[in-house]
Amino acid sequence: MAEPKGKRDFRDNPRIDIRERHEVAFWAKRWGVTAEQIAAAHKKVGHNVKDIATELGKRR
Repeated sequence: MAEPKGKRDFRDNPRIDIRERHEVAFWAKRWGVTAEQIAAAHKKVGHNVKDIATELGKRR
């Protein structure tokens, strides 16, 4: 049986869905940045977690 949408484990997903608050909040806390910084990096380099991390100067 499938998990509800908000309960899926997104941490292994190679992409960040910028529309999902819980994903943005997780990565913001993990990297020690703001949601706005993630949104700006997302706009610049796309949705790939590794690319966003590199843009922010962080490790995945």
